[in-house]
Amino acid sequence: MAGESTLTVDVLTPEGEVFSGEVVQLSTRTVDGEIGVLANHVPVLAGLMPNRLRLRISDSEVEEYAQSHGVLQVFANHAQVLLEEAVPAGELDLSRLETELSGAEARFADPESGEAARAVAGRDLERIKAFIAIAKGE
Repeated sequence: MAGESTLTVDVLTPEGEVFSGEVVQLSTRTVDGEIGVLANHVPVLAGLMPNRLRLRISDSEVEEYAQSHGVLQVFANHAQVLLEEAVPAGELDLSRLETELSGAEARFADPESGEAARAVAGRDLERIKAFIAIAKGE
């Protein structure tokens, strides 16, 4: 598979390596919008939003993850995806996510919360809502 039509991708979280290998295409969402990365892509450094991360390994094989906030770096036919969290899309627990959503909404709406606590709750809401959409197949 290695060659001019692939690039090396490493997906890393604080817990460790989630994926490492050759892919044909990486697709995700940056703070500025959707991005697709193919072999020999120009250098990129971008912030990532919670969304679906797609790694096309071949025409018939795609790995999908629910990604949290993070950073994408592309340089010299290598992409590093550094994420707070990455969960294989098929392993998302919708009922647990809906429970987390209720808690995050309560924290965000709490009038006693300070600005920093509301900002954390807002980021949590973004992540949870994106993960729920992925779990529902949206």
